[in-house]
Amino acid sequence: MKFDLSVRSSTRSEFVDITEEVMACVRRSQVNSGICVVYVPHTTAGLTINENYDSSVKVDLLAALDRLVPLQDNYRHAEGNSAAHIKASLMGCSHTLPVSNGHLALGTWQGIFLAEFDGPRQREVIVTVLADAGQA
Repeated sequence: MKFDLSVRSSTRSEFVDITEEVMACVRRSQVNSGICVVYVPHTTAGLTINENYDSSVKVDLLAALDRLVPLQDNYRHAEGNSAAHIKASLMGCSHTLPVSNGHLALGTWQGIFLAEFDGPRQREVIVTVLADAGQA
């Protein structure tokens, strides 16, 4: 079962917590056991799974990415968002998560984040929930 989420970012670079929205898709799918694929069809945004309890983790991650990939660095891409493309590639565009007993099998502190690097923008997130073969 496929779901389309619309996620709005509010700054150039940020991590937007989409955990609850993805969990809602799993509940609506009524899949008890299977997998959930979360995918972002954008070249300047990605996905990550990381701690969602302490918000300073997001701040630290963004600061580290800025040190690794500065906004300006003699890039050849003319649009001025090369750093966003590189950061999105580092994050990746999808994650596959197990579904167990009708819930995402996330760790205690884990959350799912849209990683925005060229905002603010309206982004699409595609969530596909698939049941194990033996499930009706």
